[in-house]
Amino acid sequence: MPSPSSSHVVIFPFMAQGHTLPLLDLSKALSHQQINVTIITTPSNANSIAKTIANHPKISLVEIPFPIVDGLPKDCENTSQLPSMEFHLPFLLATKQLQKPFEQVLQTMLESKTPPICVISDFFLGWTLASCQALGVPRLVFHGMGILSMAITKSTWFHAPQLESVSMFDPLELPGMRLPFTLTRADLPGSINLPEHDDKFYQFIQEVGEADAKSWGVIVNSFEELEKSHIPAFESFYINRAKAWCLGPLCLYEKTGSDKSTNQDHSCTLTQWLTEQVTPDSVIYVSFGTQADVSDSQLDEVAFALEESGSPFLWVVRSKTWSLPAGLEEKIKGRGLIVREWVNQRQILSHRAIGGFLSHCGWNSVLESVSAGVPILAWPMIAEQSLNAKFIVDGLGAGFSVKGVQNQVSKIPVSRQAICEGVEELMGGSKGRIAKERAQALGRVARRAVHKAGSSHDTLNKLIGQLRVSM
Repeated sequence: MPSPSSSHVVIFPFMAQGHTLPLLDLSKALSHQQINVTIITTPSNANSIAKTIANHPKISLVEIPFPIVDGLPKDCENTSQLPSMEFHLPFLLATKQLQKPFEQVLQTMLESKTPPICVISDFFLGWTLASCQALGVPRLVFHGMGILSMAITKSTWFHAPQLESVSMFDPLELPGMRLPFTLTRADLPGSINLPEHDDKFYQFIQEVGEADAKSWGVIVNSFEELEKSHIPAFESFYINRAKAWCLGPLCLYEKTGSDKSTNQDHSCTLTQWLTEQVTPDSVIYVSFGTQADVSDSQLDEVAFALEESGSPFLWVVRSKTWSLPAGLEEKIKGRGLIVREWVNQRQILSHRAIGGFLSHCGWNSVLESVSAGVPILAWPMIAEQSLNAKFIVDGLGAGFSVKGVQNQVSKIPVSRQAICEGVEELMGGSKGRIAKERAQALGRVARRAVHKAGSSHDTLNKLIGQLRVSM
């Protein structure tokens, strides 16, 4: 059995920001437990990762080359570099070609003085299971989703034939699950809404899903107090009694802002602007993540809504084609700040000036907002975000939805009036006050979970202990 000082864990993230960041947080949490961590990634991704782990001597990087593939732009090694989501499937398929170099790296490690006690790899990198099994190393899978959303997704795929007769807006009954909200097929993400078996994306997900179910265990970025009642249903989809290890919120293991920002001057400018907003909880933070494509006309509606709401706002805009509508710049001067660069979202959400978050409800954003005690105005756009939104709104009561957003099936633009009403209610209405109280209560529970004797802290220690014994 490896001694505590020699224990070594390999982490292999999928090449997308939302998948990589929580695994970097996990790497730091493991290093604080005196465990050596090796992160495997490609050269372009290694450049950005190296900056965040510079102060962590127990974390190292190993680079393997990203394949050159027809149909993918040259030097595209991260989903943030894809010209559009049309390239997502070719990118996923290209990662399969990383298997041989991964196996070579793993074999070399096994022959060293500190062989890994496990490999933690992303759900999309399902082929790592076969490699790990061939070399006798436990593989744990990481999804980047919450327990409830994963359980709903798996149940929907597993019971798809029985659900085909249910209309889009009738309540769904999922066997073995007690949902904290009413769920319809219209609420389900397009990618899991009764999938087409001939679809290539479905076939890829089916393949990585089979590897997922056979993994040694599952790393979950959540905490038991938030989703404990849904863990048995989720674990029922795994073989060999694989356990879900709730270790989150992973973003809380290290103090906010302890790592140097990739743009320190920019970060200081934002912090200064927020500090100049004298009234606590007065600013609404607006961000729709790194993957969703929001049209310029829809961004216009957001801009007009924020101006009409009267609330101070900090808005992160990804679009390279959108510009502020004529006449608005003068109207929002001093009250609104629009940013087009990368921001330290955790640092922003933890600032005393922030009182609400207009969010796409990616799981990382939900956890970061909950951890900071900030209520959410939910506007889900892609993937499992609609499920996260229902959980935060109907299940936890720590936010509410923009009225014009019915579901991800609907493509109707959301009006400035609906957005404005949501912002006004979140920042100054009775529903907003209730959501804030609930979010703050959840934040206190989240912070306790990662502290000594907390649920996630204890689960992390149990996981490490069990892996050491298994080797």
